[in-house]
Amino acid sequence: MGLKRKIQELKKRREEALRGGDERAVQKQLSMGKLTARERIVALLDKNSFNEYDLFVEHEARDFDMDKKVLHGDGVIVGTGTINGRPVAVFAQDFTVAGGSLGLMHSRKITKIMDHALKMRMPLIGINDSGGARIQEGVNSLAGYGEIFFRNTLASGVIPQISVILGPCAGGAVYSPALTDFVFVVDNISKMFITGPEVIKTVLGEEISMEELGGADVHATVTGNAHFFARNEKECFMQIHKLLSFIPWSNDEKPRVVERKPPRRDYKIEDIVPEDPKLPYDVRDVIRAVVDDSDFFEVHERWARNIVVGFGRMDGRTVGFVANQPLYLAGVLDVDSSDKAASFIRYCDAFNIPIITFVDLPGYLPGVDQEYAGVIRHGAKVLYAYSEATVPKMTVILRKAYGGGYIAMGSRHLRTDFVFAWPTAEIAVMGPEGAANIIFRKEIKEADDPEKMRKQKVKEYKAKFANPYVAAAKGYIDAVIEPAETRRRLAHALEVSERKAVAGPKKKHGLPPL
Repeated sequence: MGLKRKIQELKKRREEALRGGDERAVQKQLSMGKLTARERIVALLDKNSFNEYDLFVEHEARDFDMDKKVLHGDGVIVGTGTINGRPVAVFAQDFTVAGGSLGLMHSRKITKIMDHALKMRMPLIGINDSGGARIQEGVNSLAGYGEIFFRNTLASGVIPQISVILGPCAGGAVYSPALTDFVFVVDNISKMFITGPEVIKTVLGEEISMEELGGADVHATVTGNAHFFARNEKECFMQIHKLLSFIPWSNDEKPRVVERKPPRRDYKIEDIVPEDPKLPYDVRDVIRAVVDDSDFFEVHERWARNIVVGFGRMDGRTVGFVANQPLYLAGVLDVDSSDKAASFIRYCDAFNIPIITFVDLPGYLPGVDQEYAGVIRHGAKVLYAYSEATVPKMTVILRKAYGGGYIAMGSRHLRTDFVFAWPTAEIAVMGPEGAANIIFRKEIKEADDPEKMRKQKVKEYKAKFANPYVAAAKGYIDAVIEPAETRRRLAHALEVSERKAVAGPKKKHGLPPL
């Protein structure tokens, strides 16, 4: 056979392999407002950058007439390409081929590209759209999932792992996204659950829709399993591009430095925080007032809103921000917000991203529900994450910093490198009203006018403790600064800590309160 005929045969085989599912399956995919697997890869990557591997892989199942079925690519597309000119590894499950079900060869294609991503130190992006394990292959399907989970764990903290849920992701399949760094979901398309509505109805007798059980909104707002929520697939891919612009390609490097841009003039930091400590405000505006171009990319925006986490830049360098949000629950720490903050802090630490913390909270959320939900264990995760982190850490206390909340939110005592406080900062064991009622209880009770005496004692307590100067006198605060100084002080702190080095005790790994 001559070269021309061999090339013709290659083209014919390639055309057949690229076909995916039959026309009816493709049309059904499109009718649900979903792109096909190949369209998704094209939309995500730089133009003409995708290089596919294992196009001709075939399944090896022989039971239940599987030997008579041709599954093009075995229901998954894998390869490498570029985003913003930098290489990434990607796999996309093809729901038009056997419902994107995972069999042995399907899983081997995924684990092969995962191995490449880890070896080549580049991000891994997985597009999930699958009915789950291929029942006809039995334990081989389960083995395939196990191999994927192991590699997720191996790559954790070494390369960025991004999961995109663009269809069903059910049963054991959900644990791979759960092991990755960031999960993206799309409204009316993404579905994640362990057991489907039919099983719940059979076992528990409860009626629930798939959307109510594990839709995009549920995971973005209730469970916290999703970090980013998009209205459509195009918006989702834009979010991925923006995320990748902030983070490094592996733990061997730091994020890329870009051109420095000053904050926009419409964010005046001195006008954002009210003087009255009881009045709320949006802490994201404080962040926007200090970051380059006022560009703040929030993570977990819709979940545990009493704390804010996300990425911004200072003088062109990526920084991770953690901030109490007075708009929700007065910015207290609770079970979910503790998990949210701790996870983000550990990500930043793993990938060499400095952390800036803005503090304004009355402490941990009290209540029986929180105690029963394990607020002690969850709250300790924040303490552990800040203490463990060795990247540069800066903290600014804006207003309230009471009790355990003061310690947990990046205090000096957890080895934060620079701690600043505004003149409005109140650092104490508890709020002035509660403290005065306890400390001066006898005097207030015996006074001719108890309410007048109480107000007087609250004022005395504020003057003595509810300010930043007591902590500054003991060296717990490095400087009391004007709000307008915040960006300059933080930028300088980041600059001087650029080469920070920390040596801890030798150990295999710590034991966080999981």
